[in-house]
This record gives sequence, structure tokens and C-alpha cells, in this order.
Amino acid sequence: MKWMIYGANGYTGELIARQAVKQGMTPVLAGRRADAIAKLGEELGCETRVFNLSLDKATRQLEDIDLVLHCAGPFADTSRPMVEACLATKTHYLDITGEIEVFEYIHSKKRAKLAQEAGVLLCSGVGFDVIPTDCVARKLKELMPDATNLALGFSAAAGISRGTLKTAIRGLGSSSAERKDGELTPFPLGEKRRHIDFGRGKKTAIAIPWGDVSTAYYTTGIPNITTWVPVPTAYAYGARLLSWFGPILGSDAVQGKLLRYVDEHVSGPDESERERSSTYVWGEATNASGRKVIVRIKTASTYAFTVYGALEVVSRLVSSGRVIPGSFTPAMLFGSHFIEEIEGSSSFVVDEVRL
Repeated sequence: MKWMIYGANGYTGELIARQAVKQGMTPVLAGRRADAIAKLGEELGCETRVFNLSLDKATRQLEDIDLVLHCAGPFADTSRPMVEACLATKTHYLDITGEIEVFEYIHSKKRAKLAQEAGVLLCSGVGFDVIPTDCVARKLKELMPDATNLALGFSAAAGISRGTLKTAIRGLGSSSAERKDGELTPFPLGEKRRHIDFGRGKKTAIAIPWGDVSTAYYTTGIPNITTWVPVPTAYAYGARLLSWFGPILGSDAVQGKLLRYVDEHVSGPDESERERSSTYVWGEATNASGRKVIVRIKTASTYAFTVYGALEVVSRLVSSGRVIPGSFTPAMLFGSHFIEEIEGSSSFVVDEVRL
């Protein structure tokens, strides 16, 4: 298969490109910035292409490409034209998003049908968003087939990239979200709080609109899903206050200033920070009778895991030569134990509690 990394000049895209070449892979490097793409391609000895994501330009550039790993966010803006171009050219599509809007688009009945008809595989979230939590969700479903409620979360220490922070800023004007009786349901950020042991002792956590609110539903069918991260106790209460200022924080003027600040001052965690950090992933399933199962696992840092995870997905698809068309989550494709096979991951630890 001939494959492409689009957004190879971005923080995460470049990390993936460098590791791919280190592993003996030969991706086509593509993006919108000609100078950055040309420089990286020359350094790594890879073919390069420069194009923006208008449908006609993307379609022309993908005609001879078998698979795209899409790394150019914010994905709410960039994924649709890339997916449409992939469907037109019968190119398999992967991305590293964690955005609920993109997952819902990928897994819509219409998009899944179009993918099947075109013989194309669509799989969003092949990085830290959402491989670890998706595999934990599937593991919990295997352990508790009759689960009615699923909670997932993670505790990470590494820093944040420019692209990820921009995505977070764009969400400041919105609410949190959960899956309730099978439907995506918004609620004020900071409204839901609890104490969770992610693997390093109990911490105050708040519910956030993480991608698994979407993907875990398609992976497991469990109707009620929440997603959690630990925060300082003061922030847990401050987040509720912050949500009241959503209309202001979401305004064009404030958004513009925050995004410009990110461009000028944020780069992303360096190699030493990525290598020395670990991430703790947690999940909890409960059923109607009160039985509770908890699963924990430790992974590499979020960005290191995204590099390892995305390339493992690409490697498996490229080497197999056989791809099932349709819309999938990572755990739907490779099973719950996929996370244990990715560099830097431990094994599942399972606890069962009766309420």
C-alpha cells in the first residue's frame, strides 16, 4: 500500500513521520505549508505533496494513495473534506482526532454505508484519542456483557501541543457531554464531579466531553457513558463557574486572541518530557444488579502513545493487504488487547466490586 501522512509538518504529524521512517516505512508527507513539508521531506527522504483540503484538490492528490493518516486539526474543520476525498478515490482513512463531532460523522449510518459501497475503511481516533480508552471500554464489555453504565478516564502528565490546545480553546464556549440512554446529551462543564483512583490514588475528577462519549457507544453498545479526568479540587468547582462565561469565551474576539497566543508561545512537550511521562487509563462498568468491574492500564505518554498507536494501526493495515470496508473504532478493528501490544503499555489490571 502507498500511504500518506497529511499534516506531517504539525507537531504530532512530524513525530509520526520521523518514527515511521525510523521503522523503515516510506510515507508520502503532505500538508498545506510548502516550505515546512519540503524541508521535512528532504531530511527524511520521503516524497512530498502540498495541497489544501478543498475537495477537488484533495481528490486529485489522493488518486494513487491507498491509505491516509490524517493529522491536521482542528479535525472538526479538516476531516470532512478529507473523508469525502477518500471515499471518491477509494482511499482508506485514519485520523488521530478526539473530537466527538468527527466521530459522530464517521459513524453515521450514511457515512458507514458510503464507505462499504466504496470499499473504504474509515477509522478515527488511532492515537491516544481514543485507542487506550476504547480498548478499556471493550475489555469492560467483555467482562460485563450486561453493563448499563460505563465510565472512562485517564490521568496524564505530559504537556500539550499547539494543535491540541487550539482544539481545546475552540471548545471553551461549549458544554460538556455524556451518552445518556443512547443519546449524546450536553450538560454544564464542572457539573459532574467524583473521586477516582486512576492508578495513583484517588483524585478529584470532573466529567469532560472526551471522544469515548461517542466511540465507546459504537464499540460496546452500552447506553450510558461518561468520561473523566483528574483536576485540582479548586478547578473542579471553578469549571462550573467557567461554564457560565461560555458565550464570552466562545466569541470570535476572545477566540482570536487565545489562538494567536498559542501560535506565538506554544510548541509542545519535548522528547525528554514525552519519554519520561506515563499515562494512567481507567474504566468502570456497572450493571442493573449493582455489580461493578474496574479496569486499569498504564501507557506511554499521550503523544508517544499516539505515535506508536497510529503507526501500529497503519502497519497492520498495510501488511495485511486486506481491509474490511465500513466505519470502525480501533477496538472494533483489533480487539481489547490491542492496547497491551503497543509500546509502553502494561497489562490490564481488573478489580470487581459488589455494591
